[in-house]
Order: sequence, then structure tokens, then C-alpha cells
Amino acid sequence: MNDTQLPLPLPMRPAMGRDDFFVAPSNAMALAFVDIWPNWPSNRLAVVGQESAGKSHLAAVWARVSGARVMRACDVNAADVPDLASGPLAIEDMHVPMGAETERALFHLHNLIAAEGHSLMVTGRGAPSSWPITLPDLASRLQAITMAEVAAPDDQLLSALLIKHFSDRQVTVSPAVIAYVIPRIERSFAAVEAIAQQLDAAALAGQKPITRSLARTLLDTDDAEA
Repeated sequence: MNDTQLPLPLPMRPAMGRDDFFVAPSNAMALAFVDIWPNWPSNRLAVVGQESAGKSHLAAVWARVSGARVMRACDVNAADVPDLASGPLAIEDMHVPMGAETERALFHLHNLIAAEGHSLMVTGRGAPSSWPITLPDLASRLQAITMAEVAAPDDQLLSALLIKHFSDRQVTVSPAVIAYVIPRIERSFAAVEAIAQQLDAAALAGQKPITRSLARTLLDTDDAEA
């Protein structure tokens, strides 16, 4: 008989306020651009970076001060363009492939927001020139937007983000656990998010706290399976 307990999924509410954003050299420029709104060049800003870099957090911070709505690019449709262009707007996940109709809607939305004098933020992985946009007019407009990059994180930021991910899950871990984990995972935002989820799930399944020993067991297992 297997005594392993199935973990119960607890609601996770990521803290997305301005004070919850950890400032580091890798993201300071992007945050500075958010803070100088509404003085953006051409009233537009592209926030780019790798997966889980904090782009959505920055969009949420900006939305709170500007009153902007936030939505995914793939959810934009032509019928909603006039309403969406009536105020500041953040459009996320521009790197995700979308259909021709969505691209046309985004093109008209971009132009109408500009004509109305409202601010536009777009987010995505990689530079706008790498996004899979097939409509030339839309691609050229996106590539002309001022870009603020969230660069690869340093150890200090990775540690702060790991603590935040545990805090979002209402879990407290010791500094020793953080210090053990950070040098042993991939240096990426996504890896930090993944290890927090894995350690939380393992602790729930075993009905025990997250310790250095648990982290060692989990990371050793991952190394063995690699």
C-alpha cells in the first residue's frame, strides 16, 4: 500500500503590487520605464524578457497607476477594438502565434489607440522583431516601439523570486533552503517558479516542511533523470 498523500491544490494568489516587485539590475530599466509613464516615447512601450521574468507583474503595476486594462493578444477581436481603444491598454503574450484575423484586429487597435492619444504596453518573450507576426504593417509598428528588456537574473534576484513564489503559496522556508537551491537550478525565471511548485507539492505529499534535505532529494532525483 502506498502511503504517499496526494497534495491538495491550495489557491495561490501571486502578489502583484508595486511593492512586491523585486528590483535588480536586470529589471531596473523596465521598471523605470513603467515609473515614468505617461512620458513614454510615442506613448508606447514593449516589455520583453524570458518566461516568468515578471512581465505580467510590470503590466499589473502599470495598470494600477494608469487604469489600463490588461488582456492577452490572442483574445483581441475586431468587434472589441473601439472599446479597447478608449483608454490605456496592456496586451500580453505577443510572442504567441495568432491568426490573421487577430493580427488585423491588433493592427487596427494599435492605430486607433494612437489616434485617441492613449497609452499602449505590449509584452512578450524576445524582441518584437522575433515575434511571429505575419502582417507586415503590424510587425513594423511593433518593431518601432521603445523596448524595455528584463534581462537574465542574477543570484540575488533569483533568491528574492524564490522567496516570493513560496510566499505566494503561503509557505515559509529558511534561508538555508534558498541558499542550497539557487546554485543548483537553471538560472532562469521559469526554473525558479518550477522548483517552488515542485518543492511545495513534495512537502504537501509528504506532509512535512520544505527543508534542505527535501530540496536535496528532489534535485538529486532530477539530476538522475536528466
